[in-house]
Amino acid sequence: MDSISIISSLIFIFFCAFIFSVANSSTLGVNYVSPLLEIQERERAPSSVQLTAAYGVLNRLTPSHFSSFEFHIIPKEHCGGEFCFNISNHPGSAGDGSPEILIRGTTAVDILSGVHWYLKYWCGAHISWSKTGGSQLASVPDPGSLPAVQDAGVLVKRPVPWSYYQNAVTSSYTFAWWDWKRWEKEIDWMALQGINLPLAFTGQEAIWQKVFKNFNISTSNLDDFFGGPAFLAWSRMGNLHKWGGPLPQSWLDQQLILQKKILGRMYELGMTPVLPGFSGNGPAALKHVFPSAKISRLGNWFTVNSDTRWCCTYLLDATDPLFVEIGKAFIEQQLKEYGRSSHIYNCDTFDENTPPVDDPDYISSLGATIFKGMQSADSDAVWLMQGWLFTYDPFWRPTQMKALLHSVPLGKLIVLDLYAEVKPIWATSKQFYGIPYIWCMLHNFAGNVEMYGVLDAVGSGPVEARTSENSTMVGVGMSMEGIEQNPVVYDLMSEMAFQHSSVDVKAWIDLYSRRRYGRFVQPMQDAWNILYHTIYNCTDGAYDKNRDVIVSFPDVDPNSISTPQTVLHDVHEQYGKRYLRRAILEEPNDSYDKPHLWYSTSEVIHALKLFLESGNQLSDSSTYRYDLIDLTRQALAKYANELFLDAIEAFKLDDLHAVAHLSQKFLGLVEDLDMLLGCHDGFLLGPWIESAKELAQDDDQERQFEWNARTQITMWFDNTELEASLLRDYGNKYWSGLLRDYYGPRAAIYFKYLIDSLEEGKGFNLKAWRREWIKLTNSWQSSRNVFPVKSRGNALNVSQWLFEKYLQDLGSHDH
Repeated sequence: MDSISIISSLIFIFFCAFIFSVANSSTLGVNYVSPLLEIQERERAPSSVQLTAAYGVLNRLTPSHFSSFEFHIIPKEHCGGEFCFNISNHPGSAGDGSPEILIRGTTAVDILSGVHWYLKYWCGAHISWSKTGGSQLASVPDPGSLPAVQDAGVLVKRPVPWSYYQNAVTSSYTFAWWDWKRWEKEIDWMALQGINLPLAFTGQEAIWQKVFKNFNISTSNLDDFFGGPAFLAWSRMGNLHKWGGPLPQSWLDQQLILQKKILGRMYELGMTPVLPGFSGNGPAALKHVFPSAKISRLGNWFTVNSDTRWCCTYLLDATDPLFVEIGKAFIEQQLKEYGRSSHIYNCDTFDENTPPVDDPDYISSLGATIFKGMQSADSDAVWLMQGWLFTYDPFWRPTQMKALLHSVPLGKLIVLDLYAEVKPIWATSKQFYGIPYIWCMLHNFAGNVEMYGVLDAVGSGPVEARTSENSTMVGVGMSMEGIEQNPVVYDLMSEMAFQHSSVDVKAWIDLYSRRRYGRFVQPMQDAWNILYHTIYNCTDGAYDKNRDVIVSFPDVDPNSISTPQTVLHDVHEQYGKRYLRRAILEEPNDSYDKPHLWYSTSEVIHALKLFLESGNQLSDSSTYRYDLIDLTRQALAKYANELFLDAIEAFKLDDLHAVAHLSQKFLGLVEDLDMLLGCHDGFLLGPWIESAKELAQDDDQERQFEWNARTQITMWFDNTELEASLLRDYGNKYWSGLLRDYYGPRAAIYFKYLIDSLEEGKGFNLKAWRREWIKLTNSWQSSRNVFPVKSRGNALNVSQWLFEKYLQDLGSHDH
């Protein structure tokens, strides 16, 4: 039996229970939003338009198989009133270039979900972002030889109608510099993953410019209001203003044109794009033009010394009559520009902005007025709100939470349970006190590069929420802050839009490794089983914000860093260099933000060894090379954290020689890691910077956009000579070029002051260190050196070399 037959047989057995047990599973929440669903069904693009769009996606995905599939749009009544796709053998297939597989679906997105399902589970294929290795379609048989499905066909219904996508800040951490070519790829990916409820935030500044003009706010007044291109997400939320700006008029115009293309394609595919609503955030000039309006100035949001050039934005009270006027005008202007909407509008007035008083009546009036601003322009409007405020802000106790949630008619408010895979709010709030919600996986912060996941929660959490008593769940979603990382997590999460029962993740992972690389390789099966039980089994409930020392260097006096109480066993030679061997007696209590570690590093190093053993069979696979580099990076990053603590411990022991040796070892590791990351396009700094520059119209814009791009991934926000940004390294990245050019030199400064302290017999000069590294960072933000946009080097050879150099003797114990 060939490998495809083996995969198909296993898949058939694994999914039989799923395929034949699909039943209607409507929740109370779905009943509440059914009027909106009916409206959207009537207004959806004609079948001919959707089919044309679906065939376009297929042609871009696999042009060789364009003629192998035939698509039909079917009414929901064919699926018991649910959204669905149906895969069957084409009745006229003759093996002469005619269609072999017929896929019918309620929308183009559902049809393309069916394509993905078929390629995944009958052809052993895999679809992921280009940066994470791209799609593995080599396992798909040639046209004319596609595997047949069972005679009865395969019917897959959505258990809930919506599959949501994006976070309010993804637009800045990932999409900031995208052109239409990149957006088209993303919309294709979304459709294949079954996403039908994406945010559509691009270009809104151009809308606001037109709206505020009608309220006597000039274009120059808005220069102080809008953030720069890499910081628009936070100026939209009222966290900051002007930082990275002003926005050139050409940017506003370009982005509006781009938004129209994005919306056009989303509508063609039968998606339900979510447009922004008015949250109350306004320019300072609003207070002068309307002096009697209830406009308050918000507090500081992470600026150094509450610098009002960037902080303390203005918020129009929702109870002021002007609020509804502006809210109505904003939606009307969008309807005028775009010609239509899907009637769902996102508004997060209270996201990191706590109401001034906790009186339930006041909170209820705020919510009612926010919604009125939407409804006055669109009588069918529904408010979509991120539930992040309920996760982090203790202000929102049950009484206050209910006051807000119940301020809007039932079915007119939908909440995103934004971090449900770790901190589900639905389970502690009686299903959001009866309000429809979407179960979301947050997973990633700031687009940080870190192998991490909670696969068991992903594979069961949405099902548990939907099948719980009196469930008000209406969708599943992915609400990550940044994309293009951990493809295994997003592959499983997107599939939950169609799963009616909890997934056996162990069995799913076994199939995943075959699909990811296009063949069965036993060591890879074993390696992925380890990764599933370690890296992708984080159950400590901690936020996985990457604080590895390389990318988030501690800005503290070394004496304040608690290292494990140790016994110095000996100083021995390894690779010709002196090395401190420690035995841990007691866990430390760190004074800095300790890197997150939730798994056995020795097990992960063993998984890496298995990856390397598979290299001869898989080195031609881009997905393998991406995963190999990422896993090697992960292992080396955690090892670097320990090297740093070794150096700090040696410093406390006044061992100058050991500090010098360990410092050089750390810095050498950073250089080596930069070389490794340079072996795959998915780990390069160059594309981020060059894509920013490509959107510029002149040299001044190019300089501004590049500064924005560099600043977001380093200092992020403002600083003084001696005080770094409070958000420094929040957007850190493991990107080749960034390690060699910035992270390494920054670490070298710290180690220099460690050595100076020991040589001179003086305390660590914290002030001098800060002055020098902040100066280095500000200089790097403004520099213009160019970085490669294409990878080079042999990933397998480099990874093998680094494994032997740093890790092979560590695999027998945790470090």
